Amino acid sequence: MSGDRICAVLGSPIDHSLSPELHRAAYRELGLDWSYQRHRVEESELAGFVAGLDPRWRGLSLTMPLKVVALDLGEPDELVTRVGAANTLVLGWDGEPHRLHNTDVGGLVGAIRATGVDRIERAVVLGSGATTRSTLASLALLGCQEVTVIARTPAKAEALAPLAEACGLRLRILGWGAELSTTDLLVSTVTAGAADAMAPAAAERARLVFDVLYDPWPTVLAQQAEARGVPVVSGLDLLAHQAVEQVELMTGQRVDPAVLVATGRAALAARAG
Repeated sequence: MSGDRICAVLGSPIDHSLSPELHRAAYRELGLDWSYQRHRVEESELAGFVAGLDPRWRGLSLTMPLKVVALDLGEPDELVTRVGAANTLVLGWDGEPHRLHNTDVGGLVGAIRATGVDRIERAVVLGSGATTRSTLASLALLGCQEVTVIARTPAKAEALAPLAEACGLRLRILGWGAELSTTDLLVSTVTAGAADAMAPAAAERARLVFDVLYDPWPTVLAQQAEARGVPVVSGLDLLAHQAVEQVELMTGQRVDPAVLVATGRAALAARAG
C-alpha cells in the first residue's frame, strides 16, 4: 500500500486519545506504510474538516462530541441508524459516498467475550449518553433481557426507550444514587469521578464490571471491584477491540486484538512513568 494513505482520530478533547498508538501498531503489524493523526475538532467544525480532505484520506475515528453530528456526513449502516451514533467515517472517493459505522458496539461485545463471558442476562448501566446507546445494542447481542439505566436526569434517559425496544430489551430507568440490584454486568459510561460515590455498592452487586474509562486508570470503581475479586474490563479493552474493526473497515485487513491491547497498556505505562 502507498505510504500516502492517511487516517486520524477527531474529537475534543483529544490529546489523551490512545487511538494513534493503536492504529499505528496495527499498521506495523500488517505491513502498511500508512499514517494516523490526531486532530482536535469541535462539533461545529466537523463538516468543514471533512470537506477539506483529499483522496489520500481513508478514514476517521470519531470520539466525543462528534458521534451524533457525524450522522449528516455519510451513509449510515444499519447499526448506526439503530443506535443513532457513529464513531467511524470511511471516506469514499471517485463517486463513492462516505460511509458511517459504529464499532463501539462490536468492540464492547468483543471485550466482554475476551473475559470468557458469552452471555449476559441482566445489566446495569451508569449514564445515558451516546456510549449508553452503543452499550444497549451490545447487550442485546450478548443475549441480555433486562437493563437498568441509572441517570442523573431520568426524563432525558427516556429517549433510550425506542432503542431498547428495538433491541428487545426491558428497560428500567432510575435516578442517580438509586439502590442497585445484583446484576451480571455493571457498565459505567460516565466521566472520571462521577461514579466514585456509588463504586463500593456497584462493585459489590456486580459479577463483572466494565468501566469505559482508561485514563486515569484504575478508576475507583475498578479498584473496588478488583478488591472484591470481581473481574474488570477497561476502556482500553473496548478501545482496542473497536479499533480492530475500524482498521479493517479502513484498510481491508484485520489485526489481532491482543496486539492493540498490549500496545495500549505499554502506552499508558509510559504516560504514568
